[in-house]
Amino acid sequence: MSPHEPHPAYDAVIVGGGHNGLVAAGYLARAGRSVLVLERLDHTGGAAVSTRPFAGVDARLSRYSYLVSLLPEKIVQDLGLRFRVQGRTISSYTPVERDGRPTGLLVGGGEERTRDAFARLTGGEREYAAWRRFYGMTGEVARRIFPTLTEPLPSRDELRRRIDDDEAWRVLFEEPIGVAVEERFADDLVRGVVLTDALIGTFADAHDPSLKQNRCFLYHVIGGGTGAWDVPVGGMGALTDALAAAARDAGAVIATGHEAVRIATDGRTAEVTYRTGDGEGVASARHVLVNASPQALAELTGDTPPGPAEGAQLKVNMLLTRLPRLRDSAVDPREAFAGTFHIAEGYRQLAAAHAQAAAGELPTAPPSEIYCHSLTDPSILGADLVERGYQTLTLFGLHTPARLFERDNDAVREELLKATLAQFDAHLAEPLADCLALDADGRPCIEARTPLDLERDLGLPGGNIFHRDLSWPYADESTGRWGVETPHANVLLCGAGAVRGGGVSGVPGHNAAMAVLEAGQG
Repeated sequence: MSPHEPHPAYDAVIVGGGHNGLVAAGYLARAGRSVLVLERLDHTGGAAVSTRPFAGVDARLSRYSYLVSLLPEKIVQDLGLRFRVQGRTISSYTPVERDGRPTGLLVGGGEERTRDAFARLTGGEREYAAWRRFYGMTGEVARRIFPTLTEPLPSRDELRRRIDDDEAWRVLFEEPIGVAVEERFADDLVRGVVLTDALIGTFADAHDPSLKQNRCFLYHVIGGGTGAWDVPVGGMGALTDALAAAARDAGAVIATGHEAVRIATDGRTAEVTYRTGDGEGVASARHVLVNASPQALAELTGDTPPGPAEGAQLKVNMLLTRLPRLRDSAVDPREAFAGTFHIAEGYRQLAAAHAQAAAGELPTAPPSEIYCHSLTDPSILGADLVERGYQTLTLFGLHTPARLFERDNDAVREELLKATLAQFDAHLAEPLADCLALDADGRPCIEARTPLDLERDLGLPGGNIFHRDLSWPYADESTGRWGVETPHANVLLCGAGAVRGGGVSGVPGHNAAMAVLEAGQG
């Protein structure tokens, strides 16, 4: 497609070939609409990609996004995707030292094992009973909320009636989540494990009055109507590859290396100016769907941009020759790393790390969580690596806002990585460095990404993985019918910054496509 040739009018131009844009393209193309996807990079997928980051090593890792919970099976079925996820039998393991000895909490592997693990850690039945009650409540909320994500936005009152549980509504929607955690749980480690779901990619204290931690918690416990977080078989790139194939098979045109630079619209028709290595071109459309951040949308349309966003995470990818042995010898590393391995995520530790970062300092004990994709899905590794026992580790660090890296991103990244791995090493019976594989150049197979790296590489505003603070999944005066509407009638936001966006869900892409099809004009 030459930028210098005249282009026909499309029914829809989609700016950005991330997973949400590809979902929208698939739905619209299958409905018979003509669709053009403009992607700035030389590949589709956005943050949901798989790459081989280590020279000469046949390991295809989920480089940025890495687990799936919020993707509705409806989207997989509607688009006929050749994609599946694999559940994890272990939910989490959290090591800790108590009374001078290493121990921990293993959640999963059956009710009896989990009950015994709670008793081993806490010395009684109380915490496990509280855990069962609390997650029984969130499970019922999940079953009621999740189906609404691909429907027009309910009002706040409608959603409350649907949940039909005043206590759950108060806990999740009205009071800081820290209140519920402290009321229900007594053990510091158990409290911390519960709280972590409120802090993934969200820089907040347990008692933040904005309740952004509550919104984060909600999206982390409603996925699939169960709250389970599953492993994408073949890596995250398998999803976006399947989405791109489905869109192309339905007739969508996907143009990589095409960067949208301007959107002009009168509310009925629009023109999208794009840039390639050969110059500029223009594509006209009845509708434009923007699979990018609200900031990028404002730049394209010339509107007033929203306030700045800020990410607060460290993402680390590793390849190991073997899983490290644990100081807590009662737990098999193959189980401990199969779920989410929490590090320095006790309740008081999380509060201290947030306070330090809020004061402009790196946390002295950076909290993080790790899991091993290859234990559940070895297909991401070459057959030779599998035979030799190699494993991947994915680490996601909390409470490291972008502002901490502004003085020297490279230096602070290294400092934070060193401190984070030191916290990890404290629970290992051997140094992690002894287990790291080497690439073809003899370098350790480990890479780290800060919020500023994500902003540079992926265009995430401030490195925020959700593009902005997550929203409540109900309508208000600013949302519109589907949560994708903008000030321009025929320009829709289908990225993570849409209402009910965030995570690898495809929900904003689905909802933007539904809004276009409802309009009846293509």
